[in-house]
Amino acid sequence: MNYIDNVIFIFVLIVGIGFFVFNIKKIIRNIKLGTAIDRSNNASERWRNMAMVALGQSKMVKKPVAGILHIIVYAGFIIINIEVLEIIIDGVFGTHRAFRIFGGFYQFLIGSFEILAFLVLISVIVFWIRRMVLKIPRFWNKEMAGFPKNDALNILYFEMVLMSLFLIMNAADQSFQLANGGNPISQLVVPIFHTYSIETMYLIERSAWWLHIIGILIFLNYLYYSKHLHILLAFPNTYFANLNAKGKLNNLEAVTNEVKMMMDPNIDPFATNPDAVNDVPSKFGASDVQDLNWVQLMNAYTCTECGRCTSSCPANQTGKELSPRAIMMKTRDRLEEVGKNIDKNGKFITDDKQLLNDYITPEEIWACTSCNACVEECPVNIDPLSIIIDLRRYLVMEQSAAPQELNSMMTNIENNGAPWQYNQMDRLNWKEE
Repeated sequence: MNYIDNVIFIFVLIVGIGFFVFNIKKIIRNIKLGTAIDRSNNASERWRNMAMVALGQSKMVKKPVAGILHIIVYAGFIIINIEVLEIIIDGVFGTHRAFRIFGGFYQFLIGSFEILAFLVLISVIVFWIRRMVLKIPRFWNKEMAGFPKNDALNILYFEMVLMSLFLIMNAADQSFQLANGGNPISQLVVPIFHTYSIETMYLIERSAWWLHIIGILIFLNYLYYSKHLHILLAFPNTYFANLNAKGKLNNLEAVTNEVKMMMDPNIDPFATNPDAVNDVPSKFGASDVQDLNWVQLMNAYTCTECGRCTSSCPANQTGKELSPRAIMMKTRDRLEEVGKNIDKNGKFITDDKQLLNDYITPEEIWACTSCNACVEECPVNIDPLSIIIDLRRYLVMEQSAAPQELNSMMTNIENNGAPWQYNQMDRLNWKEE
């Protein structure tokens, strides 16, 4: 590689990584638009949770076929890209296969990469067949039309091309093939090139090398626009996941303080927390993304759109409007819209839109049974239910817009101390019968 090639490579590398960092900063800013929440407790359990769920893929294998294939693609794609370090060194300093200095270990390493690349290629083809030929229902819900559908396919095509380029690069590298090591798969590709001249083989090898690194940089920057951002966010998302028992809802501190004062006027709810008087929220519940906490917003960016939550949702199974996956996708769409508003104006300018009603309808959130099936099924510990609950709180506490059945129940509890519409004095009449 000559001097000009080195300069071009460094330029491409800086632009690719720079644009990635620029977009990641916007994601971090958008996530920080959420309200504060403390998820710093139980650090050891959080690390264990991240190791098991994000790194160990423990929840993926609940569906064995998809789980095993995903582990192959995940492990293969990450491990194979260790070779990117060698490509960067070669590109910057003009060397060729700089890691050959490791001798036999290098041959073992590249050989392992080739086997993994082949397995990734097969797995991705199977994923494509599952999606486009077998048409597994959870990939074809209405929210998966348009870009979400094409996004999933784009990633599959990316991985097919990158793995193929890696094998072609090795097969066309005559010095690598003559070393007769580290080429268990690429040596099977060599016969395709047996009629080509040395110059043509060199051109193929260099073209595959350049396309491979440029493809990786394009893939890296495509993550910002793609559901595959979970490749990066799955780790912090599982670390900061809710560790409480499923079904345990958080209480609003301001409401709790009010109840304490109603139950016993002699109790000072602010005695243990003098600053609690300043913690009264300006809004109960959430109507827009800025009202959600930052973990919920990170959840939205982490969503893999795999549909396991929706396929397990009893409301969705019975034909209701609710789709937990759509809840997360719509939250992300709204958050992206708010972010673009800030990019354009320097700060958020009211756009007469909000998450509730403009993106997520009351019909969707009231269809939820709060069963936590979606939370249990998510392979990266996303919690759609927490967003649904906060949207419900806003409707009930700010707009008194609960369904009539719920309003009747709450009225009965207030007046009769029970959900049923009869006098408290009659509550024990059943025993007389």
